[in-house]
Amino acid sequence: MPSKKTDKQGGLGILDRQKNEYKKPRKFKCVMYNDDFTPMDIVTAILVQVFLKPTDEAFRLTMQVHEQGKGIAGIYSREVAESKCDKAVAIARQLGYPFKVNPEPE
Repeated sequence: MPSKKTDKQGGLGILDRQKNEYKKPRKFKCVMYNDDFTPMDIVTAILVQVFLKPTDEAFRLTMQVHEQGKGIAGIYSREVAESKCDKAVAIARQLGYPFKVNPEPE
């Protein structure tokens, strides 16, 4: 809120203007990690169902995770990233697999 300035005689002067600088919200990437137990078909299905990836892109990402150890499923706002990661892990746990995907700051 602007503060009022007074001049030397005690009268009111002009208002100071504050600069309102807004930062864009941080984005978070959903990082999937490779494990030796979760089948690639399950990972591909999770990418299609939770992260809304087309089948061919989901398969490509699955192979990237398999070969490189990790891959990015998507980049979202913090709340969306956490929600999608939680949903993906819950589906994998329900099927009995230790699939790991975490939101990480970009």
